[in-house]
Amino acid sequence: MKHLSILGEEDDDPMLSAVNLVDVFLVLVVALLTAVALQQQAAADENVTVIKRPGEPDMEIVVREKGQEIRYKGNGGSSEGQGVRAGVAYKLKDGNIIYVPEASGAAAP
Repeated sequence: MKHLSILGEEDDDPMLSAVNLVDVFLVLVVALLTAVALQQQAAADENVTVIKRPGEPDMEIVVREKGQEIRYKGNGGSSEGQGVRAGVAYKLKDGNIIYVPEASGAAAP
């Protein structure tokens, strides 16, 4: 009668251990690639605003909302258009910006 052993002489092959390690790493790589793909898909659904060439005359603002992209291009001049002054913004020493709206009766020239 032969005794069955968990660690038989046939299990001493080091190549079997290497093959098992390769299998484990392949599973980890597939899991990581799946996580990256899901993260990129979730990031594509976010609202994003990108400013290209800030401060330059040909500055462009790209806004992506709900999968749609809107582009605003500068015309090379300073801010032009129709509108009225709505208030004043102050930048503090710590970098915070405070917006102070003007009274509705006061109109700036």
